[in-house]
Amino acid sequence: MASVSIDVDAANKIGTLPPLARFFGADEPNYAEFPEGQDLLSEMGQLGSGPSYFRTHNLLTTGDGSPRLKWGSTNAYTEDAQGNPIYNWTIVDEIFDSYLARNVKPYAQIGFMPEALSTHPEPYSFNFTPSSPYYVIYTGWSYPPTSYPKWVELVYQWVNHCVERYGSSEVESWYWEVWNEPNIQYWNGTAEQFYQLHDFAVDAVRRALPTARVGGPEVAGGPDGDYLGNFLDHVLSGRNYATGQIGIPLDFISFHAKGSPSYINGTSTTPGFVRMGISAQLQNIDDAFGVIATYPEVKDKPIVIGECDPDGCAACITPQYGYRNGLLYPSFIAAGFVRALDLSAQHGVNLQGAITWAFEYDDDKTWFDGYRVLTTNGVVKPVFNVHRMLGKVTAGSRVSATSSGQIALDAAVRNGVRGNETDVGTLASRNDDGTRVTVFIWNYHDDDLPKPDAQVKVTVSGLEGWIAANATHYRVDNEHSNSYTTWLALGSPQNPTEEQIAQMKSASELTTLGNTGNTVDIQNDTFSVDFALPIHALSLLVLERS
Repeated sequence: MASVSIDVDAANKIGTLPPLARFFGADEPNYAEFPEGQDLLSEMGQLGSGPSYFRTHNLLTTGDGSPRLKWGSTNAYTEDAQGNPIYNWTIVDEIFDSYLARNVKPYAQIGFMPEALSTHPEPYSFNFTPSSPYYVIYTGWSYPPTSYPKWVELVYQWVNHCVERYGSSEVESWYWEVWNEPNIQYWNGTAEQFYQLHDFAVDAVRRALPTARVGGPEVAGGPDGDYLGNFLDHVLSGRNYATGQIGIPLDFISFHAKGSPSYINGTSTTPGFVRMGISAQLQNIDDAFGVIATYPEVKDKPIVIGECDPDGCAACITPQYGYRNGLLYPSFIAAGFVRALDLSAQHGVNLQGAITWAFEYDDDKTWFDGYRVLTTNGVVKPVFNVHRMLGKVTAGSRVSATSSGQIALDAAVRNGVRGNETDVGTLASRNDDGTRVTVFIWNYHDDDLPKPDAQVKVTVSGLEGWIAANATHYRVDNEHSNSYTTWLALGSPQNPTEEQIAQMKSASELTTLGNTGNTVDIQNDTFSVDFALPIHALSLLVLERS
């Protein structure tokens, strides 16, 4: 059992902590109207003191509002026989109403292309299965518009409707961005055509609401070579397609970062296993931050990693995606999110959010089906508990915290976490008046294989004036906050009884380790505690001055 020392200086502030883990998204917007989707939105809205945000595709896609894998629609725009626009905000309103009623705000994606506006409208809809080739999704919704004036008016009418329905002060608190991953086949046009689409849409948003928060470009693969830099060149010094002037408004910058898992085949003596690729995600982030940092005009702008995930296909099920039900998924998020913060500090840029692209599917009622989702039949998976933990991390200042077991940042970016050593890392914070301190700890490795527990000693100093504290230790491992291991222990039932479902729901809640929540003495401004942390497990210590 490896010994790890974690030292926190609660008096040494090293920065502020953004609400990094309160951003979510999915391809399918319409599940937000389903009971299980609304239950999950309610959980998202309770992650910390502020709102969460939700980004989704297909808010302008043509269809009857029936969701399926990688598909959704709202029928917001159609045309009559004479080609006149018909706007229908009913389904979009229902989606946004579902968010806002649950303390979740839209991260509003302007897309995709309505069938009546597409330059290549047929085929338009598609049917995706977990075994489908990915390219089947790139149909008529992915093309440029037949008429930019109609595109402009559609965006203007939508944003203006939102202002009338929800009020300008509400809508200006949202994020607005144009399209998704225009550097790949989500956009079947040129880069210059995307700039044209983008400029006209942003101008329409700002005409409807001059204070709207607009950004982009939601590029896939970090900066994707020159793509992100070329986009920034365009918005800073290019000619605006909508106004003819130089420059386009930009309030935040967004890109996507994905890991690259693989499946290592077994042998006669060793079983096969999933090997995560956290270095691929971290390299995307590092490269994108590096590009942004070279632009003094925007390096202080908020950055949102618009999709920040272990892999690139939430709706695919293959052996390398076999990590999604257990502890490997939440520990990957823990190690990746905190390293994204570290890379932001290293580059001197302003990371504010990272979107977990996972929600829920109502169509497949298989328990623990293997999709990249946060719930199964309404029961929260272990992965959501890393968000619950991070939601409890104190808003305010990040404070100094070092771990003798944490892999160096440059090594994690370059190689991931491989070999014999695990990554026992930490993040610590305190509130503004110094009465609450949190210490978040993970034990990560890329390989889904057994490893010895880490024996962790946490020492928190700098608790000036503290005499006693209420100490609570939250835990995610195989015995705590884990519906999946409970389901396995029940025999992996696909038709569980009501009693079994209740057991899984109870096990899905974020729970504490042992006898915690007690008052402890603080001596010499210092608190310390020792505990074992299993591989891929998470701990959160919460100290509240008493």
